[in-house]
Amino acid sequence: MIDTIKELSLLCGTSGRETTVREYIISKIDGKCEWHKDALGNIIAFKKGKNEAAHKVMLDAHTDEVGVIVTFITSDGMLKFSPVGGIDTKVLLARQIVFDNGTVGVVGIKPIHLSKGDEKTKIPDADSLYIDIGAASKEEAEKYIKPGDTGVFMSDFVEFGDNKIKGKALDDRVGCAVMLDMINSELPYDAYFSFSVQEEIGLRGAATSAFGIDPEYAIVLETTTAADLIDVPEHKKVCKLGEGAAVSFMDRSTLYNKELFDTAFRVAEEKDIKVQPKTVIAGGNNAGAIHKSRAGIKTLTINTPCRYLHSASCICDKNDIESVRKLAEAVLCEFAK
Repeated sequence: MIDTIKELSLLCGTSGRETTVREYIISKIDGKCEWHKDALGNIIAFKKGKNEAAHKVMLDAHTDEVGVIVTFITSDGMLKFSPVGGIDTKVLLARQIVFDNGTVGVVGIKPIHLSKGDEKTKIPDADSLYIDIGAASKEEAEKYIKPGDTGVFMSDFVEFGDNKIKGKALDDRVGCAVMLDMINSELPYDAYFSFSVQEEIGLRGAATSAFGIDPEYAIVLETTTAADLIDVPEHKKVCKLGEGAAVSFMDRSTLYNKELFDTAFRVAEEKDIKVQPKTVIAGGNNAGAIHKSRAGIKTLTINTPCRYLHSASCICDKNDIESVRKLAEAVLCEFAK
């Protein structure tokens, strides 16, 4: 799966502009399952398993990533922008941005040599930032970029350290890669898959895909913040890299079904899959939209722990990804039968 994650990570696909990611996914599943694209841009796939499922199960991962959208071009050719999704201003400063058409820019920041007083330590207001694409005027910049164009962090994909990977958009291209691996393997039970759009701006794609599929159970494959860092208290670390798949009991969009939460840990123990709870109630994911769809859907979220989420340098552990893959199939079997 690591090669797939690398290829997905390097694609541009901010919310509402997931076309390149969608085309890649279709190229990997076409002929391996039934699939269609809905009106919002979600890919809905059905994979026939060795056994017919007694209960309809849907797995979901979102295809979009955080990014920027151009709002205005100044007379001297600089681009004003707004974030698409939740981005901490700190991670934008002096970063390279690549736009959907390949144009590259840099988020400008006042050099330390010219900074005075608290400018040297204070984080600038997001509204004061701009992207420099090397244009000398508005007219020159408009040859390459228009308001409404979107871009994402420009970042290499690197394997390093002890089974670690680094790249942008591991939220949630890791989940997409896990689902692709499942579709391209022989599953024990029938399963539906939703490669959903626009998660980062309000869980929008999953709302329509869940309504369309109408499953009894849903398994959301996500990444979540791992704060296993220096000076972070134990009870605030959320989850840890290398400790396995992280299963949520509650976040800001969902209070999870206790029976499903317990089932995940029971199955993990039975099959010797490394697992841990997500221990801080923070963030949210497509489960927030899915579990409220129609008459309600029993929903579980299985997370890949990730340091530096929503930045150009997300870090995950290969072993955790493998644990997520194994647990996803094991839980699918439990729910389906």
